[in-house]
Amino acid sequence: MILEPMSTPARASRRTRGGAKPAARPARPRWRKILKWGSLTALVLGLLGIGAAVWAYQVVDVPTPNDLALAQTSIIYYSDGKTEMGRLSDPEGDRVSVPLTAVPDHVQKALLAAEDRQFYTQGGISPTGIARAIWSGLTGGPTQGGSTITQQYVKNYFLTQDQTISRKAKEIIISIKVDGQMSKDDILQNYLNTIYYGRGAYGVQNAARAYFGKDVGKLTVAEGAVLASVIRGPSLYDPALGASQQKNLTDRFAYVLDGMVSQGWLTSAERTGATMPKIVPPVTKRATGGPTGYLIEMVRKELKADLSLSDDDILRGGLRVVTTIDKRAQDATVASVKKNFVSGDAAKDLHIGVAAVRPGDGAIVAVYGGADYLTQQLNDATQANIDAGSTFKPFGLIGALNQGISTKTRYDGRSPMRFPEFSTPISNYDHESFGRVDLRYALAKSINTVFMRLNIESGPKNTMDAAIAAGVPKDTVGLNAEYANILGTASPHVLDVANAYATIAAQGQRASTYVVTSVESNPLDLHYTVAKNVAAGFSKDVAADVIDAMENVTSPAGFGGRAREIGRPCAGKTGTSEERKSVWWAGYVPQLSVAVAIYKETDGVKQPLRNIPGYGNLVGAGIPLSVWIDLMKPTLEGVPVVDFPARVGIGDTKVPTPPPSTTSTTTTATPTTTRPTSPTSTGSPTSSPTSSPTTTTPSSTTTTKPRKPKPTTPAPVPTP
Repeated sequence: MILEPMSTPARASRRTRGGAKPAARPARPRWRKILKWGSLTALVLGLLGIGAAVWAYQVVDVPTPNDLALAQTSIIYYSDGKTEMGRLSDPEGDRVSVPLTAVPDHVQKALLAAEDRQFYTQGGISPTGIARAIWSGLTGGPTQGGSTITQQYVKNYFLTQDQTISRKAKEIIISIKVDGQMSKDDILQNYLNTIYYGRGAYGVQNAARAYFGKDVGKLTVAEGAVLASVIRGPSLYDPALGASQQKNLTDRFAYVLDGMVSQGWLTSAERTGATMPKIVPPVTKRATGGPTGYLIEMVRKELKADLSLSDDDILRGGLRVVTTIDKRAQDATVASVKKNFVSGDAAKDLHIGVAAVRPGDGAIVAVYGGADYLTQQLNDATQANIDAGSTFKPFGLIGALNQGISTKTRYDGRSPMRFPEFSTPISNYDHESFGRVDLRYALAKSINTVFMRLNIESGPKNTMDAAIAAGVPKDTVGLNAEYANILGTASPHVLDVANAYATIAAQGQRASTYVVTSVESNPLDLHYTVAKNVAAGFSKDVAADVIDAMENVTSPAGFGGRAREIGRPCAGKTGTSEERKSVWWAGYVPQLSVAVAIYKETDGVKQPLRNIPGYGNLVGAGIPLSVWIDLMKPTLEGVPVVDFPARVGIGDTKVPTPPPSTTSTTTTATPTTTRPTSPTSTGSPTSSPTSSPTTTTPSSTTTTKPRKPKPTTPAPVPTP
């Protein structure tokens, strides 16, 4: 008998005693296989996850709080990137720490109701909150939400504010460590002393002062609920910021109080009696005084406008801001104003603004906006609207040159003169009369009658367009296309004039001004370098001829002849507005343009600069020019001397040659030469003359008569 091995079910069918095949074994369900391998995979991943978590727990240390507090202070530097100008915030210095026992229990409970109602009963992290955050991150959303007070404390005091999985993971690990190393009371105390409440206030004590003008120990239930509400987002819940924020606060305030009731921390009767308390208006904190305060505020505004940073970002972001302000130039500016400006009782209601700009770049090198920012917040260099006076005449030259009118063209310089475009005569400074003089000489002597005739012929719109092309903003107060615009009826800022003259110095290259060169912030992951905005305003040839004309102003015969005391080629223009309500000197060398202006204002009304005790009547060639000279000398020390480009002579071939017997083009005598044919005026006058003009056009020249204008108001009579 041969014995055969028994077959396995996989290889053969086993027969029953009767020889019949047994029924087939049912197939194992597919889900069991999936469960088997899924379990194995989960086990492996779980082991790996545990290993990674253990490793991360070992290698991630709790950072030092003081290091971060220092990093969050925003520091502003001068252009060298090393010399500190000031600080936009000093979080560590602003914090006034108080023990938890000094914080009323209802203030603590309001915070817990707003941020973490299970703070004392759960660990340092919330698993459900973390799960929601991770799911949000995996699906493309932010990883915010679900944080315990411990996590918020860690995030705000130890970590950055970026919403990433890696930052969230680090937050979780540190929170677990902190929860194991510190008591709940210690964590809550540190949180209350470090959290930002808005209004520049770090910590609950400063917040109590900022919002209610009292110490934290005196806060009511309602006041505590307000502070607990604004923590979520100060810029979203501070009612001083607008109606939307007021509504947000009202809703959040109710949420906090209702939460206190639900937790048994407040009775229904107490809830009913807790109404919205009175919140004090915000007060500017830690502002820097003196002239430097204006620079700090300029930086703050540019950070908000150009980098879209919020006040919270600026106060808490640990910014390292490098500015364009040159320390030597700024110190020289402040010293020059102190030396030359009116002092004592005579200085009452007097203002002076100074601005220096780098041509072809737009960098603001120095600014004097006032003596003390804490006393006056209006920046006299960047915000005050000051009548431009004769500083606008160079823009009239640019407009004329753009049409091919030579700066050697001659005009009648008598004073007074009547023009059809005005109801009253136009007069020169001190009513001085001149003969037929060219535009170069007329600019040196600031002859109003000559420039009025030029503007009528070349068109006031061309003058306005030239000012805008040079950098004067389109929305400048009083800037228009009326005939008198060449005499400075617009009221630009000092910085605008400095920048417009910088365009001339840069041979027609206009640049947008800026004060922030670069910004670095690790907490905000911000790395910014300014992108300069430079464009052609007008041609190099036009600039060369305007520069030549403006150099005549600084010649011995010009009103600004003292400017040559700086010992290098320079050009500029004096300016005194109608009724002497402002006086200017704006001048430049190829590397720097500086404008200085003085005005007087009493109760918001501009006043004439006449009979100033000890100083008499102020003029542009007086104090403003002295400030400019004493500023330029130390600032330009060691800077190479650079010549201006040679005059091109646009339109010179159209200027009739004077007979040999006539005097030079800069004479005050009346040459027999006639000027070129006048183009039709393109201005839009506002009034017609009340009488016929007394001036006549030389018979040897065919002149296109301007169309009859509407009546206009009396023209201003600027002086040098």
